Amino acid sequence: MRSILFISAFALVGTIFSQCQERAKSQPMSRDLPYQHEAFNAYWYSGRAEVASYDLSQSRYGELHPGKAVLIFVTEPFSQTKQVKLDYPDKAGDDKANVLKLNFTKKFNTGIYPYSMMLSVFSPVEPYGETHAIKTTMSSQEWCGHVFTQLNRDDEHYKVASYSYFEIEGDEQTIVKAGWLEDEIWNQIRLNYQLLPQGEVEIIPGVFFSRMIHGELKPVNALATLTENDSSFNYLLDFSGQNRMLTIEFGKAFPYPILGWKEVYAGLGGKKLTTTATLDKTLHIDYWAKNKNRHQYLRDSLNLNF
Repeated sequence: MRSILFISAFALVGTIFSQCQERAKSQPMSRDLPYQHEAFNAYWYSGRAEVASYDLSQSRYGELHPGKAVLIFVTEPFSQTKQVKLDYPDKAGDDKANVLKLNFTKKFNTGIYPYSMMLSVFSPVEPYGETHAIKTTMSSQEWCGHVFTQLNRDDEHYKVASYSYFEIEGDEQTIVKAGWLEDEIWNQIRLNYQLLPQGEVEIIPGVFFSRMIHGELKPVNALATLTENDSSFNYLLDFSGQNRMLTIEFGKAFPYPILGWKEVYAGLGGKKLTTTATLDKTLHIDYWAKNKNRHQYLRDSLNLNF
């Protein structure tokens, strides 16, 4: 029975994905407005999330550690004032905003002890990636302790709350000028990659990276470029001042899947290593409804062994 369910689930996912691609082929998207297409609504408002697993090689402590990363993209109703998911969206009126939420997890082991990290980014769908993220949160747990960071957009600024078990970081409340966040780039690709910043750009580095190096969260200068290959795009952020580069590869056809990424930087100890992630498996699924023991086979379909 389990094998039958497993095959059925993959057949359903493949059918949905194929239907979206066929719609995109039969009704080509505008080069200026790639999101204005029935395929966008069919995919992102289907009542399902996109769950993609990646084979991860994570740089930490001067070495590379094998692990697993997962990117979960899903739309949901969001309160613009409270900046939380709405329980009763039909009663929210003008306070309601549809957002594309990214939940980005990493799990890897360093020697005897494990790391578990999660990033959440909430970006308004309308007007389709033309507005910066409303909120970002990040947590990291390992055997030494855990840390948490939250950014809430307030007009021209982000209110930043940081909590850490390290004395030098402690509990902090700061204000950062609003602008591009590295962490919202992932959502921007899915919403409207043509509005990705290019050239010289001021950008707030990702919270994963900032926490890894125990760095201050503030805008820095970067050079952004978008290049095209036969079947994919590569988006590069070159943070020369931080001696760091991040490259995200994504598909050229809707729904512009994230195919992998590379991050090169000198970590603690100064040794430069390259973190890499390569797409493994993808499901288009209402994962929140798959919470029984009988659904555990779905983890096998994503190769989640961490």
